[in-house]
Amino acid sequence: MILSMTGFAAVAAELPGVSLAVELRSVNHRYLDLQLRLPDELRGQESALRERIAAELKRGKVECRVTLNRASPGAAALAVDGDRVAQLAAAAAAIQAHAPGALPLTTAEILRWPGVLAEPTVPPEELAARTHELVARALVDLAASRQREGAKTAAMLGERCAGIEAQVARVAPRIPALHAAYADKLGTRLREAGLDPDQDRLKQELALFATKIDVAEEVSRLTTHVAEVRRVLAAGGSAGKRLDFLMQELHREANTLGSKSVDAELSQASLELKVLIEQMREQVQNIE
Repeated sequence: MILSMTGFAAVAAELPGVSLAVELRSVNHRYLDLQLRLPDELRGQESALRERIAAELKRGKVECRVTLNRASPGAAALAVDGDRVAQLAAAAAAIQAHAPGALPLTTAEILRWPGVLAEPTVPPEELAARTHELVARALVDLAASRQREGAKTAAMLGERCAGIEAQVARVAPRIPALHAAYADKLGTRLREAGLDPDQDRLKQELALFATKIDVAEEVSRLTTHVAEVRRVLAAGGSAGKRLDFLMQELHREANTLGSKSVDAELSQASLELKVLIEQMREQVQNIE
């Protein structure tokens, strides 16, 4: 399976008093460029998280963002610190013992007292474990996203390979016809100049012409490179760098074919090849 370097994944979990979320974004890059954005509570996990992500991803500019959002005050209202209330009640009783006229504390006053409403907290070990769990889930989702994009890219490259093969099939039969046309043209020019177009002279000129326009090697290499592109796509894995090299080779052969062109149809075929190869090259940049 071909993997794209472009993908996105987001997962979240609700913990006591906090909401934990992990986002992974990746785009194309020559190497693996990993950026981690962590809350202060998870700074100590940066190295471990970096190793975990790097073990799964080989190339791409990847951003991992972990966020912690505290629950609203209303969500923490039911978490009452019983010890704190008992201490407050004992203090109020002591005050009333010394000042019998003092008014007792109301429920609203007790609830407003600092520390009575305890904010739910997550132990650091549990927070770290849940973060690693979410990152693992996000990596699975990211891989699925990259696989979907990779499948689309592979299909597009397969279509362009078919287009290159069509242009090669268009070029190959033109060579014998070009030789025959050149022989007729050369013979006519020699006769118009009052020269005898003897067979030996024609053979020499045709041999030079055939050497100049011989594109059999370029056609053969184009066919070979396209076959290799198809093989790499079928094999899958980290194929981006190899495909990029093949694009360079295809472009070189298309350029050489154009430089040897002696008629409009060959020139047009060379131009079409370059367009197809450039479209492939742009897409290959996104493959891992």
